[in-house]
Amino acid sequence: WNLVFMQYERGAGPGRSGYPVLGELPRRNIDTGMGLERMATLLQGVDNLYETDETRPVLDRAAALAGVRYGADAEADVRLRVVADHVRTALMLLADGTSPGNEGRGYVLRRILRRAVRSMRQLGHQDPALPELLAVARDCMAPGHPEVAEGYERIVDRAAGEEDAFRATLRQGTAVLDSAVARVRSDGGRVLPGAQAFLLHDTYGFPVDLTLEMAAEQGVEVDREGFAALMREQRERARADARARKAGGADTGALRAVLDEHGPTDWRAWDSLTTHSRVLALRTAAGVVTVAREGEIVTVVLDRTPFYAESGGQESDAGRLSGASAEADVLDVQRPLPGLVVHQVRVTAGELAAGDEVTASVDPQWRLGARQAHSGTHVLHAALRQVLGPTALQSGSYNRPGHLRLDFPWRGALSATARTEIEDAANRALRRDLPVDVRWMPLAEARELGALALFDETYGERVRVVEIGGAWSRELCGGTHVEHASQIGVVALTSESSVGAGMRRLEAAVGFEGFGHLARERDLVARIAEQVQAPRAEIPDRITGLLERLKAADRENQRLRQAATRARAASLVDGARDTDGVLLVTAATEGDADAARALATAVRELLPAGRPGVVAVGAESGGKGVLVATVNPAAAGSGLDAARLVRQLLNGRGGGTAELAQGGGLSADRLRDVLRSVPGALADR
Repeated sequence: WNLVFMQYERGAGPGRSGYPVLGELPRRNIDTGMGLERMATLLQGVDNLYETDETRPVLDRAAALAGVRYGADAEADVRLRVVADHVRTALMLLADGTSPGNEGRGYVLRRILRRAVRSMRQLGHQDPALPELLAVARDCMAPGHPEVAEGYERIVDRAAGEEDAFRATLRQGTAVLDSAVARVRSDGGRVLPGAQAFLLHDTYGFPVDLTLEMAAEQGVEVDREGFAALMREQRERARADARARKAGGADTGALRAVLDEHGPTDWRAWDSLTTHSRVLALRTAAGVVTVAREGEIVTVVLDRTPFYAESGGQESDAGRLSGASAEADVLDVQRPLPGLVVHQVRVTAGELAAGDEVTASVDPQWRLGARQAHSGTHVLHAALRQVLGPTALQSGSYNRPGHLRLDFPWRGALSATARTEIEDAANRALRRDLPVDVRWMPLAEARELGALALFDETYGERVRVVEIGGAWSRELCGGTHVEHASQIGVVALTSESSVGAGMRRLEAAVGFEGFGHLARERDLVARIAEQVQAPRAEIPDRITGLLERLKAADRENQRLRQAATRARAASLVDGARDTDGVLLVTAATEGDADAARALATAVRELLPAGRPGVVAVGAESGGKGVLVATVNPAAAGSGLDAARLVRQLLNGRGGGTAELAQGGGLSADRLRDVLRSVPGALADR
């Protein structure tokens, strides 16, 4: 490898040239690049770091899975090295708590895992590979890094989930990309349009770096500028939508003028439910207005407000504006610009004008519910981490009075036991009446205390830390909260579901709504117990027994239907008629296309094997008819085609194969006419 001789001190300047040399360094030195792995390479007498004792076993296992031999083919060797290096790197990132994602180090991990998976596919191994390869890497790294063994179950679970998702993406995206590249090459081109790369990215989740790599392997470039332009357009549309949402439809440029003229909103949501305020501006989507009349919806800027603006997953407050000449309901509160709060209101009485003095009042019951839900989210997050471990970190949340939801990375559904343990841990915190403390402190101090900072948000030098039970729950947060955990009332889990590959969502009812949910569950259980005539404790066993009996009845019904179909098929075969050397059976039955197919195929199987046979069955259900036609092998060998026969009978409609075809959309009368015309159609063939 290269040795770097450090001799001179350079001045400011761009890149590797265009800068002045300020003179020699006080101490010249040589950067040998002799890191730990290069030292191990020399001491172990191997040619490169991929062949050292911490990497070579992974490489060998990858070669065994792919059925190739390391050293036999240069291109395959590169791929094996990629796999070995990337699997080991992914193992350490996962052990460190990183989860695959679309931003930051999560995206780096995702790319590393996906490149390893794709390299294995290029080597010819189409089955899942990461669980086996990670196990080898764990055994290599555990002596020096015991945490990879301690957390291996979680590590392999995350990696396997990412591999499963990426394999599905590859199957879809590769087919689309190959087709697009083939079109480009057939037209004599060498550049894949940016729109095609954007389609792969936006519709199929195909990473653009993978599109670039796979297109290059087929000798085609990608219009990167076109792709980048479409991505910019998409981001700008998303930003514009977000700006419009936050501004309540008003122009943010005009709102900037209000902010510049009057300064930041005196925001008192943490301290008060009521403020005496002055209306600074009224705006609609059409522009500035001086007066809003009864029934109109308008964006209002106040000099001070007690209303919480939607942020941090917490929905905005509801309430009223009351003045000498107007009353208005507050529908939404947003912060379209830093420091500026705007209110979307509906005037319910009188006229609201710029300059009016009003009383801004938050609905106290709404705020109580909002505080319960937001504090409940923190409690549920802490309970989740207590039960599942510190890597079950919140990746998104939403809360409004009475309801909360929390998203977190996890592969596979939670067991009923885990859900119960999480709910119990949350409600034990409420029963213990853990104190809720809010403190302001420097960001560095908050990090040192272990406060959780979510969503990769940008924080100032001083941050607001909300603690519930001290270190049990400690998060950076700007929301409104209860004073004690018991004020939340109850946390009742209502659902647990998937919201994407490797991402789960918990939803819960809290406070009065939580008790209401539990009461409805109690009443539901009582009704079920009455209907199945069993004590509540025996309901699961009673339902299991009923379901088993229902399945047994379904199986018996299916057996009887099949026996009836076989019996009728035998009767129809006995009545088959010869039409120009072809045995023909036509019949009508009740039911749908499946019933017609079952009868037609049963008749076909009973026809003499040595004679050409054709079966046409019509079925009617709900006034609509369907025709199914099938031919036996002898008939197919003589040139008879079921699909062609159906199209002939239905004037070009219908489809299927030469052996079995069908067509629908027939009236009952039309179906009977079609069945009567089958012999003539065979005679005209």
